[in-house]
Amino acid sequence: MQIDPIREDFTALESAIGAGPIVPSVSAQEIRAHLESRFNFERGLPLEEVVADVERMLRQWQVQVTHPRYFGLSNPSVTLASVVADTLVAMYNSQLANWRTSPAANEMERHTLAWLAQKFGLPADSIATFTSGGSEANLSAVVVALTWAFPEYGEHGLRTLTGDPAIYLTEETHHGFNKIAHMTGLGRRNLRIVATDAQLRMSVHDLSKCVAEDRLHGFLPFMVIGTAGTTAAGVIDPLPQIAMLCKEQKLWFHADAAYGGAAVISPALRPHLAGIESADSITCDAHKWLSVPMGCGMFFTRHRESVAQVFRSDVTYMPSKAPAGEADTFNPLTHSAQWSRRFIGLKLFMALAEFGEQGYAQMLEHQARMADLLREQLAATGWRICNDTPLPVVCFTREGVNPSMLVAELRERQIAWMSDARLGGTDVMRACITSFRTTEKEIDWVVTQMNSLLSETKRRKTA
Repeated sequence: MQIDPIREDFTALESAIGAGPIVPSVSAQEIRAHLESRFNFERGLPLEEVVADVERMLRQWQVQVTHPRYFGLSNPSVTLASVVADTLVAMYNSQLANWRTSPAANEMERHTLAWLAQKFGLPADSIATFTSGGSEANLSAVVVALTWAFPEYGEHGLRTLTGDPAIYLTEETHHGFNKIAHMTGLGRRNLRIVATDAQLRMSVHDLSKCVAEDRLHGFLPFMVIGTAGTTAAGVIDPLPQIAMLCKEQKLWFHADAAYGGAAVISPALRPHLAGIESADSITCDAHKWLSVPMGCGMFFTRHRESVAQVFRSDVTYMPSKAPAGEADTFNPLTHSAQWSRRFIGLKLFMALAEFGEQGYAQMLEHQARMADLLREQLAATGWRICNDTPLPVVCFTREGVNPSMLVAELRERQIAWMSDARLGGTDVMRACITSFRTTEKEIDWVVTQMNSLLSETKRRKTA
């Protein structure tokens, strides 16, 4: 594979997206009519035509999340190395269920995950797997924690337990845990909501109180979710204090660091994740802040035995025994939720190989600086910052502004893609710097345009 032509195409596409619109103007009917007219699948088309048509649709008819003024959800710009990696994965179609099927692929994943586990401060004998995303990683954490807390759960199910197992989290925790409680049979009502402090961080005092009260009422507390980078506000819960309470109360401490976990690579940002090294399990999504394509989640835990118990499988049609002299080989099939599995980890392996730890730290710290600049410029021009986080998530508002209406206008005028959120009963605008290509120029221009829009609106009202 020749990299130079790919690099040229990649750079050209970057430039075209950066100079073009962020938000498409298209209806579902328009897209459906085009598909029906061009792709009835009754006859084949030249591949060149298909590629050109698909790329045109993607260029015109989707929100461009790799645009330097996309300040939306955790969908980052991607590195060339990670794009090439996904191409290689598709070409070779590696099957990672079993070590013998893809020795090189499995070892590259082991190598990458071991490096990150060490960054998180986990012991050398911890275990980790790549996942489709944070939801699969969090699901794995819940099922492994259930097995650790209730050894009979795996064979006999929840019905044999003496009470309702309870998980503790806050309203700011990712709502994917609602789905997980439903799917595992725990029940959504057994997600126990803990109060937050003024900064929207979990109150450890209330956590302790909730656990004690639930035990008196027949619940079986077994797991606490501490978040390192909440979805709405980028808040980091007090991880050291949560870890200490979990140790005292014999609870499983899961750190959902799907977004903020990437900060362990940066010497400047890593101290904000203090306490994560004490977690029983960790979720981290490379496709959120490590600039690789979706989906690339990761699940880490120090409890190898519980993982082996949860995902064990004995089938005759898969070569499960390690080759002679290879007793420590790893089969994802028997250590993760997925069976047949894509070579998820190559995109992160190749990106780390190209940029190195220092290069990645610079990318992360650049985005954090851009968020700091945005905060400074907003505060200097009359906006109120509504969240407190070292991560590049900025929530803000001001008197007389309807956040959802202004967000819609910013999108309509192609100024920026932001989202709106509700924090502690207050409606806010939310800007998350997701691209390493965002520069001071974009920040300056967006703030100037927002303030001009407000002035324009005031003039219309007084005219």
